[in-house]
Formats: sequence, C-alpha cells, structure tokens
Amino acid sequence: MAEKKTAKVEEEVKKPAKAVKEPVKAAKEPAKKAAKAETEVKEVKKAPAKKVAEKTETKEAKKPATKKAKAVKGKAQEFLGTGKRKCSVARVRLTTGTGKIVVNGVSLDEYFDLDTLKTIVKQPLVLTETLNNVDIVANIYGGGKSGQAGALRHGITRALMEFRPELRPELKKAGFVTRDARKKERKKYGLHKARKAPQFSKR
Repeated sequence: MAEKKTAKVEEEVKKPAKAVKEPVKAAKEPAKKAAKAETEVKEVKKAPAKKVAEKTETKEAKKPATKKAKAVKGKAQEFLGTGKRKCSVARVRLTTGTGKIVVNGVSLDEYFDLDTLKTIVKQPLVLTETLNNVDIVANIYGGGKSGQAGALRHGITRALMEFRPELRPELKKAGFVTRDARKKERKKYGLHKARKAPQFSKR
C-alpha cells in the first residue's frame, strides 16, 4: 500500500512540471511570430528605399547629359548689367564678339550725336582693352542723352565685372563702378529754381 501511495505522489509531482513547460512553450511561440513579423516589415521597408535610390541615381545620371547638350546647342553666354545715372536706366547685355554696340535697336554713332557722349560710353571698354572683343546690346529709357550715356557706361562696367571679375579693381580705381548719385535739386516754393531767389526789393 505504501509503495502505491508513493507512486501516485510522484505522478502528481511530475504533472505540474509538464504543465509549467507547456505555458513556457506557448509564451515562446508569440515571441517568435513577432520577430518574424518585424523582419518582414524591415524587408518591405528596405525594398522601396532601394527602388527610390535607383530612380534618383538614374535621374542624376540623365541630368548632366541634358545640361551639356543645352550648353553646346545654345547661343553665346550673356552677361547682364544694369546702369543708372540721373533719371536714366540702362539694361546691358554683353557677349563675346567684334565690338558692336547697339542702343535701342540703333548703332551707338546714330543714337548719340556728340563725340563726348560716345567717349563716355566707351571709357570702360577702352580702359580694360576689350573694345574689339565684346558685343553690347543695350536698352535705355528715361532722362536725357547725357544721363543715358552715364547710365550706359555704368551698365557696361557692371556687365564687364560679370564677364571678368578680375577687372573690378581697375574699373573701381577709375571710378566707373560707383553709381553717380548727383541729380538736379528740386525747386522750392518762393524761389525761381532750387536755390535761385527773386531779386530783393527794399521798397
């Protein structure tokens, strides 16, 4: 009898151990499933990233080729400069050429009558020795001929600095870079002009 009781007790002691092992296995299974799900999500995320990288690489490879083709097919490079003097504004386009200067669709000699105005316009080109190496097309509006000549000179100097930045010190020393701010002073009330007063009368 005592032997049978001990056998039953041993069986009962062994049973809970099996029961403990089963929940441990059950706990491990969801952990494995979660790990598998995470790896799948990572693979899914990596795949589109690779595709995007491939697309960007192909786009970058294509871009420089198109730019080079445009540069070869296009016209000569233009250098822009805006000049101002008094009430005049000159917009200048400078390109490499043979020394042609066109102002408002007309040649420089036709547009400016006085030789002094022509020399003013050509001063920066003569100073930098680029008179016969450059073509200039300018549009000028506002002011008179004297102001327009000064504005054109200012615009040409700015375009030359865009064309060759190393010319700036030479042009600056000559005084062509700074914008000439001198203008006609406005007339005041009670005076004939800006400062000219009427004749004083004692009686």
